[in-house]
Amino acid sequence: MTTLKVKLDLPCRLVREAWAAGLLTSKALSQLLKEAMQRRAAQSPLAGAARASDGGIVPLLMMKVQAEIDVVRRARR
Repeated sequence: MTTLKVKLDLPCRLVREAWAAGLLTSKALSQLLKEAMQRRAAQSPLAGAARASDGGIVPLLMMKVQAEIDVVRRARR
């Protein structure tokens, strides 16, 4: 466990609402950080797929993939 002191400049209303909702505790902030990191990790592959489609790379249909596999298997026999 690591102790970290953080100083934030937040609007008063946001602080009051977050405090009332119980979001300014170590446990709640830890959970919020974990969820944000999970979202960021999940978005990374999606961003790569978006870049690929923007670059004109068309995803292969499963039927095309299977057809290519079949061709390679026949060639090996």
